[in-house]
Amino acid sequence: MPQLLREYYELCEGGVCQDLLTESEKTFVRNGGMMLTGKLQESDVQNGNGRVYPHAIMEREVKKYKALVDDRRALGELDHPDSSIINLVNVSHMVTEVWMDGPSVMGKIKVLETPSGQILKALVESGVKTGISSRGMGSVSEHMGKTIVEDDFQLICFDIVSEPSTPNAFMSLSENKLMNEQVEKNNKIINLMNEIVGD
Repeated sequence: MPQLLREYYELCEGGVCQDLLTESEKTFVRNGGMMLTGKLQESDVQNGNGRVYPHAIMEREVKKYKALVDDRRALGELDHPDSSIINLVNVSHMVTEVWMDGPSVMGKIKVLETPSGQILKALVESGVKTGISSRGMGSVSEHMGKTIVEDDFQLICFDIVSEPSTPNAFMSLSENKLMNEQVEKNNKIINLMNEIVGD
């Protein structure tokens, strides 16, 4: 019988995911926006909840999820509800891109200017460790000591949560490097102007 399946992946600061951003996304970040990039989910490995998502199933669901991304309807909530329905009141972010990279589901997340989005932004800026979590519906079966997700699995969304359970699955805050670069440029300009005025 299908049940609500939720998986957790850890978000972190730093990394080299800065290279994943387009110029328009970098401009969005420079203007005060926040983007998160990195791993959203993984297939063919046993995760912290003891489940294994077969690669073919994840690949199929990512392909279907791309339609929501393209329609700008790939929304997620801050914290995990016990429901298969996305509550718009609690939406904090939107997935703007998703793709498979080997067994990993990679993606870009835009933090929205909603009440929950502002809370998420404040948490990340304050250094609070948060996680990304997939939410879906499906059946599972036991095979050789592992819980295998069955073919009826349907991916619903990716939520931001406080309790990651899967190691080595990181997303990066794509804001810090850009902001630091801008601050450095501004400081150089100010120093140059001070030198000119001082002369």
